[in-house]
Order: sequence, then C-alpha cells, then structure tokens
Amino acid sequence: MVGAVLALITLIVISGCSKNNGEENSSSTTNTTKSVQNPKGVGRVYYDLFDTVSYVFSYKGDSEEEFTENCDSVYYLLQKYHILFDIYHEYSGVNNLCSLNKNAGGEYLEVDPLLIEFLLYAKEMNNLTKGEMDVMMGSVLSLWHEGRNSSPAYLPDAEELKKAGEFVGFEYLDIDSENNRVRINNSNASIDVGALGKGYATEKAAELLESRGVSSYVLNIGGNIRIIGTKLDGSGWSTGIRDPKNPDEAFALTIEVKDTAVVTSGSYERYFVVDGVKYPHIIDKDTLYPARYYDSLTVITKDSGLADCLSTALYCMPLEEGKKLVDSLDGVECIWIEPDGNIEMTDRVKDLVIK
Repeated sequence: MVGAVLALITLIVISGCSKNNGEENSSSTTNTTKSVQNPKGVGRVYYDLFDTVSYVFSYKGDSEEEFTENCDSVYYLLQKYHILFDIYHEYSGVNNLCSLNKNAGGEYLEVDPLLIEFLLYAKEMNNLTKGEMDVMMGSVLSLWHEGRNSSPAYLPDAEELKKAGEFVGFEYLDIDSENNRVRINNSNASIDVGALGKGYATEKAAELLESRGVSSYVLNIGGNIRIIGTKLDGSGWSTGIRDPKNPDEAFALTIEVKDTAVVTSGSYERYFVVDGVKYPHIIDKDTLYPARYYDSLTVITKDSGLADCLSTALYCMPLEEGKKLVDSLDGVECIWIEPDGNIEMTDRVKDLVIK
C-alpha cells in the first residue's frame, strides 16, 4: 500500500476499504512519521492512526514551516478521533467507544462533545441509508471479527449470528446531547464505527485545513482520499480505480478529480477463506453475511464522511436500489463494478474518465 500511495505524485491509487473498516484500531499514539519529497510536492506519512497508513501531501509550494504546522494540526486532530473511536482499548481520562461497549446495559457515561457530534452524524447516516450503514452492528461484526482472525479462520455460527442480529439498531443507543452523555441500553448491543469513523475524521481534518486557508493538499487516510482544492494550475489529480480481478497490476478505469473525496469498497483486499470460499469483509445487515453484489464500489462526493458511509451502504444494495439512493442525493457520484466485470456509473463520472 505504501508504494501504491507514493504514486500519488502522479496518480492517486484507489483500492478497497482499508483495514480499519470494521477492524480494530491501534492503541499507539506515537507520532511516527516519514517525509516524502518529490519535484511536484511534499508529503508526510503517519503509521499510528486508525491501524492504517495515513498521508498528507501538499502541492501548493508552502514553506517547510507552514507544511509542518498544517501536518501537525491534522495529525493531532486525527489522533483525537483515533482515541475516541477505538473499540478495543481504553485511555486514561477518556470515555471512548471501548468504554461505552464495556458499559453496555449500564448507566450513562459522560463523553467528549466531539463523540456526541459524531454519533448524531452516524444516526443521520443511518436514516439516510435506511439502516444499511449502522454503527450499532457491533454484536454481529464482532462474531465475524473473531472468525476471520482465528487460526484457522471459521464462519460464525448461524444461530449466534441470528441472535446477535436482534441487537442491531439505534434503538439501543441513547444520546443525551445536552449533557454530553451516552449509553448503550442493552448489554447484548455494541458499537463498531469502522464503516464511518475514518471517513468522518478525514473530513474533519480537511475542514480544519480549509479553515486555515489551505488548498492544493491531498489527504489519504487509510484509503479515504480527500482532495482539497486543485493543483496550482487549476487541474485535478488522476485517480486510478483498481481492477478487482487484477488489483495489483491493472486499473479498471482512471478519472480526474479535484476538491472532493473518493472512497472505494472492494471484495479483493480484505477477505478470508474457509473451505476454499472467499468471504469479503462488508457484512449486509439484512443477511448478516458478506455482501455479494459487487467486486468494487467507488463513491465520489465532497464530504469524506458521506463517501465512507455510502461506500458501505451502497455495497449492500442491489444496483437499481443503489442508483435510486444516489440519484436522490446532490453531488454524489458512484462507480459500481459487478462480479462479471460490468461497470456501471453515474452520468457525471463519465465526464471524469480519462481512460
């Protein structure tokens, strides 16, 4: 992945959802970075956020001091969300998602207002997608995590999945926004924000940079691409969408994008195999099993949080249903790559295609 994204100098490579989409977050909070320089821009790499690799690239020709200040502001904001969204580790003096899950069925916990804001956004996204993107799927996702991460890997028991599915939904999450308090009201329910948290945090980082007057920057937070502005000449960046049948060698198509977010979900990058059958990582709330409609699905829209949300929700919808949802939203474009290799796309994407 590192080599692929360093190709951002000339081409942004879009692959499937990165590890954090439903996987565990790292507990590390050490600012581990690496600088990348090239004739057209400068970049910094972080290895300790959301259990993935994150990049900040500048193409605006800013000074080293200005670039460092911008990178530091992005890093410390993302680190804050990394801690708040962690479902596997608690931190001293912080009630995060891990705290909420451990306290499921108990009393309210006081949390950071940033977490309240995020959970209200997650509820809004749940309503928008009619429940297809639900951060309250933790009870189901945890069973798949256990099966996928075991050696050898195994499929969750069907009856256990069915029982866990009874505790999915926002009715199990109580949000007291006036007092910054949250609780999960049933001990069998839990929260997992892997399908939304990273994209949301990426957008907040982009908003922070924009508030500083920054343009000609590119963020890649574990595969969540957020482009701020354009190149200095007003052009965009060439973005390669991987070919799901040959993801390491070929692109299904290449588009040019500017001032937007691009997020892809794919079956080819995160999966596990049981008895010779491949099981992708995105779980359909309706079947409680991996979604099988597409090999790859890419969402292009200004808001990285919305793009992250829709890349999961649309992946779990039949094509016509997904198209209907996209058509109802302003400024949202999508590319669907079906298992037989057929590519469907919204009309405006056709104008972005380079090859």
